[in-house]
Amino acid sequence: MTTLITVLKGGGRYDASWVERLARGVRRHAPAFDTILCLTDLPLDVTGVERVALRHDWPAWWAKMEAFRPGLTRGTTVLCDLDTVFTGPAEALASPGLAAMEDYFHKGRLSSALMRWEGGELDFLSTAFAADPARWMEAGSCGPVPNAVHGDQVVIDHLLRREGVRPDYIQRLHPNLLDFYDPRQADHGPVVIFIGDAKPDNAAGPVRAAWERP
Repeated sequence: MTTLITVLKGGGRYDASWVERLARGVRRHAPAFDTILCLTDLPLDVTGVERVALRHDWPAWWAKMEAFRPGLTRGTTVLCDLDTVFTGPAEALASPGLAAMEDYFHKGRLSSALMRWEGGELDFLSTAFAADPARWMEAGSCGPVPNAVHGDQVVIDHLLRREGVRPDYIQRLHPNLLDFYDPRQADHGPVVIFIGDAKPDNAAGPVRAAWERP
C-alpha cells in the first residue's frame, strides 16, 4: 500500500478545488500511489480522494501533525502540501524509505512540504505533539533554530533529532525530482514546490497550465 496524504484545514486560503487539482496531478504523474487521503475539517467530495476527519482543532499548519497519527496508513506514506504541482513523471516519490525535503532556506533542516515514511515509524511525532500541543505551538519550545517562523516543521525536525531519527533528503535521493517555482524560469518540474508568496494560483506559464489541467 502506497498512500499520499494532504491536509486541508478550513478558514484559510485553500478549499476543495486545491485538493482536486493536486489529486489530478498525482494520478497523472505518480500513479504508483494506491490511495490519496485528505485530512480535513470541511465537507469534501473529490473523486479519487478519501476524506478523513481531523480529530483536533489544531490551527493552520499545526493540523499537519495529524498526518502522523497511529494507524492512519500502512506501507509507504507521503505527506504532500496542497500547493505542490506535478508537471511530469514523479513515480520516484512513491519509492519506499524514510525521507524529507530539505528546507530551501535552511540547509541541513527538513521541510514538511514533502515527507515520506513507512508504516508507523513516525507515529511518535503525533503522539508527542498531542500530549501537549500548547507547549509545542509556543515559539521557542524547540530551543534555538534558524527558522524565522515557528511552525510544524520546526517541531517535527526537533522531535526527530530528539529521537535520533534522521531522514535522508529527497533532493539527494532523487536528483531532479523537485523544483522550486521561479517565475523567471520557462520550465519546471516534475514536482514543483512553492515558497514564500508564490502559489499555483498566481503562477504563470506551463506550471499554471499543469495545475489547472482537467
